[in-house]
Amino acid sequence: MRTHHYLGFERLVGESMKYVAVLDGQWVALIGWGTAAFKCASRDRWIGWSAEQQWRRLRFIANNQRFLVLPNAHMPNLASKTLALNLRRLSADWEAVFGHPVVLAETFVDQARFRGTCYLAANWLPLGQTKGFGRNAGRYYRHGRPKTVLVRELRRDARGLLSAPFLSPILQGKEEVGLDLNAVNVGGSDGLIRRLRLLPDPRRRRGVRHSWASVYAVSICAVLCGARSFAAIGQWAAAQTQDILKRLGCRYNVGKGRYVAPSEPTIRRTLQSSDADVLDQVIGDWLRAQTKGCAFAVDGKTLRGSGSADRKPVHLMSALIHKEGVVVSQCEVDSKTSEIAAFKPLLDPLDLKGAVITADALHAQTEHARYLVEVKEADYLFTVKRNQPTLFDDIAALDESGFSPCAHRTGEGSRSH
Repeated sequence: MRTHHYLGFERLVGESMKYVAVLDGQWVALIGWGTAAFKCASRDRWIGWSAEQQWRRLRFIANNQRFLVLPNAHMPNLASKTLALNLRRLSADWEAVFGHPVVLAETFVDQARFRGTCYLAANWLPLGQTKGFGRNAGRYYRHGRPKTVLVRELRRDARGLLSAPFLSPILQGKEEVGLDLNAVNVGGSDGLIRRLRLLPDPRRRRGVRHSWASVYAVSICAVLCGARSFAAIGQWAAAQTQDILKRLGCRYNVGKGRYVAPSEPTIRRTLQSSDADVLDQVIGDWLRAQTKGCAFAVDGKTLRGSGSADRKPVHLMSALIHKEGVVVSQCEVDSKTSEIAAFKPLLDPLDLKGAVITADALHAQTEHARYLVEVKEADYLFTVKRNQPTLFDDIAALDESGFSPCAHRTGEGSRSH
């Protein structure tokens, strides 16, 4: 690279990755990726993010700082093919090394030297020209050579992820954890904030700095994004942008000229003084309004450490969304009964029309199946074990045509199993 590239090579800027393209055992191309350009007007306009979002999310963009096809490599379309293959693995490699993915690639082409044909052939998008400035040691200088800005989305939703109000779990490398707050109604007419403002505030007015609803909203959103402790909730709140804090109803500090998130002690005191049952009902109603038509799992768990010498451990039944793992309903199982008795009370508040309910073998009950199909207009998927030998053998002997059509979808071709 130092010998053959017109810019030479000393080092790549910031987080960086280096690749060697090999063909038949021979090196044919070298690629270097680094941190994205701090400022690029045409790119920032195309993404549509705010200055604060740009500052916080720039790490999700990789800049192709060096690309060299070696002089001894002669093959049609080698450059574009190399770029295309490299882009397929770039985000996964970046996440493995730096702990977060990249969703957008960028590069700058000096039109006085190159036409950028290989980038265009690899489906890169030209956005415009730079102003001919460079940056070194934190200072900008004019080099007088405007370059063409090209970008390539590594995901189809890259622009949306980078400009979304809330940081998506995808960008945090946590697609399997939490709920994407960009996909739910937080500040709308029937959103979370409006529902929380209907709750009474038991605090005395004197000394109150943060509204009851804003502390709740921050805490709920933090938990939905994966926070699992008061400290984690406080850290999540402190990391949010001014736009997010405004959306969540946080206090505007006139002296500082900015919105201020509630501190961890404030969050702790507020949540500890709240009516957990009322708050759970509000959150459950809000979540259910966001998740119509989803698949729900019914499961029971015993709370570790909840028992004592004179009391059995608390056993909870929960209904949760399959993909996100978010609980939308829960109830305590009476120590004198079982999960079977708690099945209907758990699901009664939920609108399950068109949803699929999964449960373990304990709930493979005729009454449960009838309740879901006839009352809740839902479908179900139950596990059947050999401890129900007659049912097990009957199911094993059936073929697909033996399953009766689902009552609420007759004529649509759907079947309830």
